[in-house]
Amino acid sequence: MKDQIVKEHIFKHSIDKIWNAISIAEEISTWFIPTDFKAEVGYNYTFNSPDKENCEQITGTVKQATPYTLIYTWIVGNTNIETTVKWQLEKIEGGTKLYLEHSGISNYIGETAVTMFTSFNGGWDNCINELSGYLTKEVHAG
Repeated sequence: MKDQIVKEHIFKHSIDKIWNAISIAEEISTWFIPTDFKAEVGYNYTFNSPDKENCEQITGTVKQATPYTLIYTWIVGNTNIETTVKWQLEKIEGGTKLYLEHSGISNYIGETAVTMFTSFNGGWDNCINELSGYLTKEVHAG
C-alpha cells in the first residue's frame, strides 16, 4: 500500500496570498476547518470540524514553518496515529505551484490504513478545490 499522498496544483495567485491562506488561522477557518492554527514551530493546533458526525477533531504539532514550507503532524481524533502533512509553495511564472504531501499513512494498521488513505486522498482533493475557490472569491487574488 502507498504510504504517501501527493497533490500538486498551479494557482494564478501570488505565493504570499496562498501562504496566508494555508498558514493563518482565520483564513484556514474560512475555507477549510475551524482552527486555532499558528505557523510557529512547536505550536499544538486543533482543527474542529463543524460536522462532528462525519469528521473527527484533528490535532498536531507544527514541525516547520519557514516562508513557503509548512510541515505539521496530523492526528485524527480517537486515534494516536501520527501522520505528517507538508505544504510547499514555489513561485512560478504567472502564479504559484503548490505541492502537498501527506505521509505516514502506513502507521495505521491493516484495513484501517487503506480506509484512511482513501479518505485522506479524497479529502485533500476537496481541500485544494476549496482553497482555489476561496482564493478566487474571498481574496480576489486573480
